[in-house]
Amino acid sequence: MNLEATRRRLTEKQADTVDRLTRAAMEVLSREGFAGLTVRMVAAAAGVGTATAYTYFSSKEHLVAEMFWRRLAATPPPADEDSDSTTRVLAVLRQIAMLVADEPALAGAVTSALLGTDPDVAHLRYRIGSEIRKRLMDASGADADPEIVDHLELLYAGALVRAGMGYASYAEIAEQLEKSALRVLKG
Repeated sequence: MNLEATRRRLTEKQADTVDRLTRAAMEVLSREGFAGLTVRMVAAAAGVGTATAYTYFSSKEHLVAEMFWRRLAATPPPADEDSDSTTRVLAVLRQIAMLVADEPALAGAVTSALLGTDPDVAHLRYRIGSEIRKRLMDASGADADPEIVDHLELLYAGALVRAGMGYASYAEIAEQLEKSALRVLKG
């Protein structure tokens, strides 16, 4: 899969470098945690120079946000056109909530990274938010109410912040999110 990085369009060789950096970042993140992660460490683990890594990623927050964006973009929305819109919306929310559930180091890092002020992170936050909104609107069907989708987005964002802060596991948060979403969807 060749995803465009946030800072520029990539040649095949550049895309390979970005892929190596994001894979290495996961290894370093698992070992060092977000606090210990540095772009320099990731570059060394990927076998590229630090300056090269900074060509693609302005900060560790940008790198982690890119990792989450790539994971979201690579995960197709749940396909179930035969079910009702409520079931489809709940499936989308659960899928996104569980996207990093099996990797606690990444989950916590994503929460921290997406709250950062780096302009490249802000760009990714917009792309991530737009993709999630699109999935919720699509799942809602032709009669999608943008105000309801706004409420669902707030629920989702709050749920993931709570999970990222360690108040509950991602599986528990997904359950709570589903219950809350049902209340919004059913009025």
